Amino acid sequence: MQKFNRPGLFLTYMGTENFKTVFYTLKVKGMHELGVVFRIIDDLTEVGKENDIHKIHSVTLQLGEVSGVVPSFLTDAWKWAAAKTELMKDSELIIENLPAVTYCEDCKKEYSTVEHGKICPYCGSEHTYLLKGNEFLIKEIAAT
Repeated sequence: MQKFNRPGLFLTYMGTENFKTVFYTLKVKGMHELGVVFRIIDDLTEVGKENDIHKIHSVTLQLGEVSGVVPSFLTDAWKWAAAKTELMKDSELIIENLPAVTYCEDCKKEYSTVEHGKICPYCGSEHTYLLKGNEFLIKEIAAT
């Protein structure tokens, strides 16, 4: 296993005889779905050049429940944009949904953000903050 580091991302490369898996983490904020897809494709093209990758078969994303990205729009944008690149043509986009969780500073409990919002359902406090659920991470790239 090899690890590659570039500013803004972390890569882990595990090679087998005919198959490579690259774990790639990128935080993306403030972009619409098509812009997100273009950013991913640009970065994966660079990763492909740096790691002698010729074909990306699938990309696994972890998408937070309150990330602001609509999974169906992202999938549609991916199909359209990936088809225009030789490296990612016919690649599969896999989306793993991550639940949004909020933490209450007063009662020290966690709860579902989407279900209850900012007000803690246990103690009624507004002293809460989002623990997770706004992520947009590229978890894995399957490539040859």
